[in-house]
Amino acid sequence: MKTKFINDPENITAELLEGYVLAYPDQVKLGDENIIVRANAKDANKVAIVTLGGSGHEPALSGFVGEGMLDCSVVGDIFAAPGAQRVFRALQMMQREAGILLVVLNHSGDVMSANMASQLSERMGIKVKQLLTHDDISAGINADTNDRRGLAGCVPLFKILGAAAEEGKSLDELLEIGERYNKQVATLAVAMRSCTHPQNDGIITDLPAGVMEIGMGQHGEGGGGQKTLVSADETAAEMIDLLCQQLKPQEGDKMMLIINGVGATTYMEQNIIFRKAYKELERRGLGVVFGRIQEILTVQEQAGFQMILAVLDDDHIDYLKNKRADAPYWTTLGK
Repeated sequence: MKTKFINDPENITAELLEGYVLAYPDQVKLGDENIIVRANAKDANKVAIVTLGGSGHEPALSGFVGEGMLDCSVVGDIFAAPGAQRVFRALQMMQREAGILLVVLNHSGDVMSANMASQLSERMGIKVKQLLTHDDISAGINADTNDRRGLAGCVPLFKILGAAAEEGKSLDELLEIGERYNKQVATLAVAMRSCTHPQNDGIITDLPAGVMEIGMGQHGEGGGGQKTLVSADETAAEMIDLLCQQLKPQEGDKMMLIINGVGATTYMEQNIIFRKAYKELERRGLGVVFGRIQEILTVQEQAGFQMILAVLDDDHIDYLKNKRADAPYWTTLGK
């Protein structure tokens, strides 16, 4: 029984990308091999920002290709990393003297493809460095970063790096800016209904009615354990407490707070969650200087959200708030 408005399941990725670029021709275009690039390329003397990942999480990741953000997104099949050869092709397309920063979410397939493509690129004389994101704290407070998955915390990072690259920062400078952000960001997801795989309708994780799971992964993978569904305020307070245990912010720190809806949670609910999270931070003497409530990375029809919290340095704030970005799903009308 069909449950989604699709055609041939094997053509989902190609057709969704075609529809996407038809809707936003002034910002993005489709290269060969399911590679999304900026419609108007940035100056070749500036570092290119490239990322990769599976489809099925729209608008991530290709929704953030555009001026002041990503230069290129390499798209894999549903919930699957693109192959190394496709990533290598994108790096060839982006080759420049200033170099390429390849932003990789910490998932085994993505990491494998990125490593192989980087090795191939280096042999061809293409200057590329990697930045690995690992903001998910469901593996435990202070868990080894190798055990922490990349979640939606990568999206504000795209904005920071894209703005800094437009400013003319070098590859090494961008790496430092990004690594500093990486150390100061944490994300935690909660779900009360898992997603289905759009190609076969398979349910990834079965959550009973009235049950939620804090720490569920980006593809419906299990996380920190199931518990009875509680109120918005109780959920937000618990998540803020866990995120603050990880980040250890100090009174007076400037914070970023983003509630990312993952597919089937209304903006009504997300607003209520944000309200309580904001007040919990305020109670700790922490000021939210950058906030968003938006679906930036979804998991099909999964019900729940990701809470992204970061301690921001002044340059991060400037890049997030005051620098222009023009990507289809993230626009900042700054300087």
